[in-house]
Amino acid sequence: MEEQLIRVGITHGDINGIGYEVILKTFTDSRVAELCTPIIYGSSKVAAYHRKSLELPQVNMNIISRAEEAGANRVNIINCTDDELKVELSKSTPAAGEAAFQALQAAVNDLKRGAIDVLVTAPINKNTIQNEQFSFPGHTEYLEKEFGENSPGALMILMNEEIRVALVTGHIPVSQVSSSITVEGIVNKLTIFNQALIQDFNIVKPRIAVLSLNPHAGDGGLLGDEEQTIIIPAMQEAEKNGVMSFGPYPADGFFGAGMYDKFDGILAMYHDQGLIPFKTIAMEDGVNYTAGLSIVRTSPAHGTAYDIAGQNIASEDSFRHALYKSLDIYRNRKIYKTATAYPLRKQYFDRGGDNEKLDLTSDESAETL
Repeated sequence: MEEQLIRVGITHGDINGIGYEVILKTFTDSRVAELCTPIIYGSSKVAAYHRKSLELPQVNMNIISRAEEAGANRVNIINCTDDELKVELSKSTPAAGEAAFQALQAAVNDLKRGAIDVLVTAPINKNTIQNEQFSFPGHTEYLEKEFGENSPGALMILMNEEIRVALVTGHIPVSQVSSSITVEGIVNKLTIFNQALIQDFNIVKPRIAVLSLNPHAGDGGLLGDEEQTIIIPAMQEAEKNGVMSFGPYPADGFFGAGMYDKFDGILAMYHDQGLIPFKTIAMEDGVNYTAGLSIVRTSPAHGTAYDIAGQNIASEDSFRHALYKSLDIYRNRKIYKTATAYPLRKQYFDRGGDNEKLDLTSDESAETL
């Protein structure tokens, strides 16, 4: 029986930014729709407006009312917004924020009931999307609320083929970073990161670099003691759970010396510490992945880019990589689930008279036998 293509739910994000531009440019190449079944949650009229204003090649949209109606080898779209929705390029408007939430909510509902397999989100304006149902700093926190009930928590990972950066603290003021870093929090993030590298990226024994909080890793306490009192104890605790972490490394020297390519992942203490160097290295093809949840969600690493909206100069590379990466992670998870579904149980051998039993899974027993 032919394997069903992965159903990719795509939210249109902020309609006044470059979301539709990067989506449409991606699907201008008809081969992309042959790799998966794309379902855009948004507005066919808004999509048509962007295509015409940007003078992009025609992308045939299959308008459907439910995800189950999605056709293969075509771009499907579900209308989730008001028919009279007005596009105001480069502007931050309440209407655009409401449209972004409506699309996100519809996609999340379909993801919960299994109508789509993965989620790819176009950029939102974190201010205009706020409402009674969305009072979060961003997608990551919202999705953690929706899908994090039986998970250790969400972890933001920014990545491309060369580098993966995760964050201990996310969208919080810099003034709150130090007080938000705890041993328990770092252990939790290291554990989630390690598991994601194993099951989502097929890395058997991940090596994780941990960045320090203070300049020069605190200089032995001269510039701060969080390294000695919080970060190093957390790394030691995580090691008991099988996590291999190294550091803590001063961030400037770590990235300046190009050490990032020697590790499978990098754990930064706060947003700008990890994301400034990441976006300097990987802005064009960077992907934002929400690890630690039961679902797969990716997005391009850039924002709404109001400053270039409507000018037909936005690159679709990051969005395309986000779509491809969602497919890779979904497949890796299925492989991991199959490989670990039936772990071998310990077998014991009774030697006889002395009633001594050997654990045949241990090295010592193997040598004895």
